[in-house]
Amino acid sequence: MAVFAPAPALVANPSGLILAGLTLVNLLLAFAFWLYQGSRQGLSRWRHWQPAVGGTTLALLGSVYLSLAGNRLFWEAAMAGRDGGQWSTWGFAAALFVFLSAIHFLLLAPLMGRRTAKPVLALLLLVVGCASFYMEKYGIYLDPSMLRNVLKTDVKEAGELFTWSLVPHLALVVGLPLLLLSRVRLPEAGLGRTLAIRAGSLLLALVLGGGAVFLVFQDFASLMRNHKEIRYLITPANLVYSLSRVAKAEAAQGPRQPIGTDAALAAAWKGRSKPALFVIVVGETARAANWGLNGYERQTTPELARLDVINFPQVSSCGTNTEVSVPCIFAPVGRRDYDEEKIRGSESLLHVLDRAGFKVLWRDNQSGCKGVCEGLPNDSLTNAAIPGLCDGERCLDEVLLHNLDKVLADDKGNRVLVLHQLGNHGPAYHKRYPEAYRRYAPTCDSSDLRQCSREQIVNSYDNALLYTDHVLAKTIDFLKSQDKDYDTGLMYFSDHGESLGENNLFLHGMPYSIAPQEQTRVPMVMWLSRNFAQDFKVNVSCLKARAAQPASHDNIFHSVLGLLDVSTSIYDAKLDLAAGCRS
Repeated sequence: MAVFAPAPALVANPSGLILAGLTLVNLLLAFAFWLYQGSRQGLSRWRHWQPAVGGTTLALLGSVYLSLAGNRLFWEAAMAGRDGGQWSTWGFAAALFVFLSAIHFLLLAPLMGRRTAKPVLALLLLVVGCASFYMEKYGIYLDPSMLRNVLKTDVKEAGELFTWSLVPHLALVVGLPLLLLSRVRLPEAGLGRTLAIRAGSLLLALVLGGGAVFLVFQDFASLMRNHKEIRYLITPANLVYSLSRVAKAEAAQGPRQPIGTDAALAAAWKGRSKPALFVIVVGETARAANWGLNGYERQTTPELARLDVINFPQVSSCGTNTEVSVPCIFAPVGRRDYDEEKIRGSESLLHVLDRAGFKVLWRDNQSGCKGVCEGLPNDSLTNAAIPGLCDGERCLDEVLLHNLDKVLADDKGNRVLVLHQLGNHGPAYHKRYPEAYRRYAPTCDSSDLRQCSREQIVNSYDNALLYTDHVLAKTIDFLKSQDKDYDTGLMYFSDHGESLGENNLFLHGMPYSIAPQEQTRVPMVMWLSRNFAQDFKVNVSCLKARAAQPASHDNIFHSVLGLLDVSTSIYDAKLDLAAGCRS
């Protein structure tokens, strides 16, 4: 079943009729209300109209409405491929509707106190309106990983995601219910009677919801077993569940557990004449499919192509968003044995390198290091004011190289610099490169990707890759200028990929189990100076041959330790990409 199939024909699918009917009812009620207000008598009646609605009734009405208004993607996914002419299809749709309404009633009813009911319901309507808009716009699932990513989004990123098309969506889905809610009056009732009614209604909701599932259990179980991710389309249940998971994880997080406590420079370091300077560039939202060195039809990496770099064309990411991928990349436990609690509760590769004697610095042009540089030197440049590189809102990625020579001037010890790029962060791809790199046109010069053709979106995305190529080449040029003082090397990789409209998906953040390759295949490049390769005994030709084989983010932790000749018990040679290429 295609989760994001084109909208079904209205006659052939119950979900189409339900949603079309809901939209029509909203429009007709809004039009009737407009006419009603046009008369002086109607306006006077409206001012005095305050119907008494109990909290339980309000919870029921809200649950029914939310099940319809906030769940278009769920209805499309659940009903895709079903023949609307069969009674069993309509029975399945009815059972799902009862089940969804029961779930939302169980969530809402306990919060429907006389003073809390209206603000809680109003807030929930607004949140669901916004959530449904972005879910439908970009084809995202609100699982715990995505919600964590949303909560960690800074104000600048959030501002780029706002589009004016959100306003009519909220007006249609949320406007009229909020207007009606503003007139509702919740009557006073005795505590005992209220508790009895509430308890009885909750029990009834459990019975009805369970009974509805029982009647269509075979179809329902098959749907949930084969497409577990569909539960993250049920709004606002997905928000409540994911928020509780994230809050629980944040509350349980204590001090990070040390790793690699035995880390030290290996014996081969003795007698070495020069220290090492190794740069790790963490890219953002670059996907392998559009990477010129991988054979893409456009040469989006012309400057790197002229340099003696080692390209890895088959690299899989650990996650589909930054909040998952960055901590995972710098952890010894990667995607193969993914354990989010363990990863977030432990130190990172950078702490191991620091313990081994490297001076580590994280330079950031995005939303932070996601905990992997906690307690280590951190230089955020997101609010820098450098003419030609910063416009007051964002800085171009060349800001990461600004005054880098001065950063190194304080000493000549072993250094590891991590440069965290803004890269191809969407949806404002057109803001990620200067005008000189607007090579492919026409471009999408808006954050509202739905307003652009796919050609425009891809052109803007590829222009941003051209600029990343330039920044990487410029970084290598800087490292070459340090060759007399350091053995220099560089590793670049993107944290995750990006969907550019394939299968009606945009941006990233899909659950990993169903994420398309556009979101999970990323570019990776290494560059080692001649002195670095000689002193660290790396056979570059051998490493280039290894690069042609599949790799993943899981290799990065151990490959960096191996390349820098750091001895520690947590190093795994089987995951070191260069282990077989060092003498």
